[in-house]
Amino acid sequence: MILVLNDENIQDSGLISLMKKAGETCLRLEGVPFDDESAEVSVSFVSKEEIREINAEYRDKDSVTDVLSFPQYENLSEIRSEPYICLGDVIICPERAAEQAEDYGHSYEREMIYLMVHSMFHLLGYDHMDDEEKRIMRDKEESVMNELGILR
Repeated sequence: MILVLNDENIQDSGLISLMKKAGETCLRLEGVPFDDESAEVSVSFVSKEEIREINAEYRDKDSVTDVLSFPQYENLSEIRSEPYICLGDVIICPERAAEQAEDYGHSYEREMIYLMVHSMFHLLGYDHMDDEEKRIMRDKEESVMNELGILR
């Protein structure tokens, strides 16, 4: 899987490698065939102000959020039918992730990886609009985090 990064300010190669591994784990869990060249996700790191503006423009929510996902496909069957997949865009606010890591009492790295996993499932067609959808998505996120050895 290719991660297309748009911000050189995140220079932690270990974090970026783990984000890529997290994305690949999500794809594997969902049975999406991929190799190093056949799947792509764009990842942007932005300030609190930038993510607030994007959230307001695209979701009509004028507030800071931790992550936004913009999928290119409607569902998994559509994704699985493509030989090359550009899954979509993930926009992460590292400053908000750092605040949440402190609030939740875990590491910044864990929060960033969780946000990547959460976004990947959105790109793969999952949502959390009702309790059942939320439970399914959370179970999948937890499975990936456990497989990566990133526990609560």
